[in-house]
Amino acid sequence: MEGLSERQYAARVGLSRGAIQKAKAAGRLVLHADGSIDANASDARRAESTDPSKTRKAPQPKRKPVPEEAVSAVGDTLKEQGLAAPATGGGTTFLQAKTANEVLKAQERRIRLQKLKGELIDRARALALVFRLARQERDAWVNWPARVAALMAADLGVEPAAMQKVLEKHVRSQLDDLAEIQPDLR
Repeated sequence: MEGLSERQYAARVGLSRGAIQKAKAAGRLVLHADGSIDANASDARRAESTDPSKTRKAPQPKRKPVPEEAVSAVGDTLKEQGLAAPATGGGTTFLQAKTANEVLKAQERRIRLQKLKGELIDRARALALVFRLARQERDAWVNWPARVAALMAADLGVEPAAMQKVLEKHVRSQLDDLAEIQPDLR
């Protein structure tokens, strides 16, 4: 067989065998002496005899562009797990995106389980607790000079009022320095 069979040619051009048989009967294909199809010559003849407006084109699926933030999030997730992340601007393969999705679902389940076990606490509640504890600590230090000034003055043999004034000055200075510290609860 010099050329292609009807089935082979149909597979090559993406048509049904019936469509190839119709084209053969209409004389739109070039045949070898043994009846096989000359693929290149038949392609050329079909192209010149086919009306382009009547050809069916497979509909192209409409694809929305993936936001760069989503692609970078996939890369970050993969990197956190020690997996290969896509190169910048190189795009993400379906397998990488699916792997990142599975990793994120596993992380979400782990967090939900930790919350149910009581291992995680609410961030707002934690911030309120830290703020309340810091305020209690500050109040204790503000009241401390009044409580101990007389005792310290007796030990040192100085006037209690002067001792309290000096202690309050230094305690407030220290508290002012501590107030500048901002906790980072991320």
